[in-house]
Amino acid sequence: MRSIKGSCYNFCTVSKDVTYEELKNLLSSKNIMLIDVREKWEILEYGKIPGSINIPLHEVTEALQMDSRDFEEKYHEVKPSKSDSLVFSCLAGVRSKEALDTARSLGFNSAKHYAGGWKEWVTYEFSEKKQGN
Repeated sequence: MRSIKGSCYNFCTVSKDVTYEELKNLLSSKNIMLIDVREKWEILEYGKIPGSINIPLHEVTEALQMDSRDFEEKYHEVKPSKSDSLVFSCLAGVRSKEALDTARSLGFNSAKHYAGGWKEWVTYEFSEKKQGN
């Protein structure tokens, strides 16, 4: 019985990942909130995916439970509802997976994460710009 449950868990986990192409499409449709869970200094030093908001990993639990007005005051965005599509990202997928697990435990069942993170995003974006020139 355990192996069946384990298999289902692994299968379900795969569906929570978003690829680079899927993320690009979601961002252009404006139907998601992309939350970058890296530290503020990382974003200032390395940059961020356009359209993302920064909520450092250690703030995610509190942020998702905040009053709407407090959330908007702190993050300058409308607080997502539990039915909204959230995508978490970080540098390489480790912290975003942790944020995803946190969000799901709080009832944000549509939440996903971009496992490739900033490292993958930059690689694809640089490649696309290079091909365009």
